[in-house]
Amino acid sequence: MRTATTSPATGTLPPLSPSTPDVTVTVIVYNDAERLPRAVASVLRQTHANIEIVISDDHSTDATEEVARELAAHDPRIVYLRLPENSGGCSAPRNRALEIARAPYLMFLDSDDELPERAVETLLAAHRERDLDFAMGAVHRVRVDGGRRTTWMPHLVAERRTLDGIEADPRLFFEHLSTSKMYARAFLDRHGLRFPEGIHYEDQLFSAQAYCLAKTFTVVPEPVYRWYIAPYATSDTASISNQRHKLSNVRDRVHVQRLIDAFLAESGHEGLREDKDFKFLKHDFRMYAGDLPYRDDAWLTSFADLVNPYLDTLSEGAYARLPRSERVVLRLLRDRRLSDVRTAARGLGHDVAPRRVTPDEENGRVYWGERVPESPQARRELDLTDLELDARPFFTALLRHEITRITRGPGASVDLTVRTYDPARRLPVGPQRAVLHLSPGRRRLTVAFRLSPVRPGLFEGRVRLDLAAARLPVHGFEGTRHPVLRLRHRGRTHTGILLAPLAFPPLTARVPYRAGLTPHRVTLRPEGHNPGRLQITWQPVGATAAVLRPAARRLSTPRTRRAARLAANILH
Repeated sequence: MRTATTSPATGTLPPLSPSTPDVTVTVIVYNDAERLPRAVASVLRQTHANIEIVISDDHSTDATEEVARELAAHDPRIVYLRLPENSGGCSAPRNRALEIARAPYLMFLDSDDELPERAVETLLAAHRERDLDFAMGAVHRVRVDGGRRTTWMPHLVAERRTLDGIEADPRLFFEHLSTSKMYARAFLDRHGLRFPEGIHYEDQLFSAQAYCLAKTFTVVPEPVYRWYIAPYATSDTASISNQRHKLSNVRDRVHVQRLIDAFLAESGHEGLREDKDFKFLKHDFRMYAGDLPYRDDAWLTSFADLVNPYLDTLSEGAYARLPRSERVVLRLLRDRRLSDVRTAARGLGHDVAPRRVTPDEENGRVYWGERVPESPQARRELDLTDLELDARPFFTALLRHEITRITRGPGASVDLTVRTYDPARRLPVGPQRAVLHLSPGRRRLTVAFRLSPVRPGLFEGRVRLDLAAARLPVHGFEGTRHPVLRLRHRGRTHTGILLAPLAFPPLTARVPYRAGLTPHRVTLRPEGHNPGRLQITWQPVGATAAVLRPAARRLSTPRTRRAARLAANILH
């Protein structure tokens, strides 16, 4: 077994083995004894075997040390390094591992993630083809709450290419992960490039520096990192990126942005500032924007105090590149219209209308909200004229459907009071026939109801949604769905999301056997994050869920499903 310990002043290095590894993979860990073996196993499975693994432990207090020493005892390629005290971040464990790493190429892995089995081989091959400062590849994100897989920033890694500096494609600022890259040790040492200690979001500064300092780097489309995402983890276990409810998290992110700005100016890369500013607005700020509807006035006031001074330093060109809906939220925040911020933020990414718009007949412009903005900056950013609200095709019309009241009905039903805002007056005068759609299985549940006019541009109606009426697949259904509301006008259909009240207690009911093999527990609640849609979750329950449902799923084939549907139609 090879181990290493360090003190703040000096490091104690393990004896060198006769052969030098090609690549050192540093696995940083803190109180993660359960997942550490999975991360290390993913490195041991690499198709390129001449590697060194440094487990860099940020002074864990659980069983991590015991687990790590056991791993090191079973494979001579593993080195265990334990920091003398907890640093509270990712930088110190990575930097201490850099001090003892023996290979000419370096990679980094977090203990809750994995490397695909060809990651080392793929990136090392890129280095051996050309004299690179680093090579980078695709990152696969895996949702731990359902297993859904996506590629992180897929448009940036879609094809193999070699770039002579970040100026060739400044969009790469969006790919700020240090873990998706293999670095030449000589490159890091030549520039004294290390992870900044004592701050969070260290990857963003480190990656910005690496991009700007690198003369040549290669992008490959093959997956080189598997990133596990737990979006709804408790605040105690959530990753730093998922602790957006903490104002200290906001402060850290803004601080790192200022450090990046200073580096760009000092290193002669001021010409990249607009691209970097756009990345901050489109990615970093956008992550907070989706949560703004759920924050109270005190939090929003503190958020504005932290963010607005930095927003004032960003280039106008960066703002101009944003979609109008995002520019509206930013302007309302900078003007401290906090209630309006919540309203506008619920529409991000879903083409949801404001509740009202205000025309300015003097200049023929249309503005977000109930009044013409006072300042020239606000008039520029809140101007919706270019959206052509009154002329766009009906299926793309901007409407807003809000549930204002939810009450429990008989059985598994709920009564919903729905308001539809039509700020551009696209709907005809008079009552509207609306339809609620919900599809927990292949069969769609539709419930018609009437929206009555309250005033010009506002309609309201009540609808009873009986969740027991949804016909489920034969083997049952486990999952989450969001109902939508559909309207028709002149032969065209408009489909919009249903915004739920942001805070109401979950409503749970038991749905008995109907068209499937098992009863279900159904829970209705607000979505809990942007934009706050009405969310309904089905969970099979009872003995049949544990025994019959898995068997039915195995036996389910297209032929048996067709037969089941035919039988169900006959019985109904």
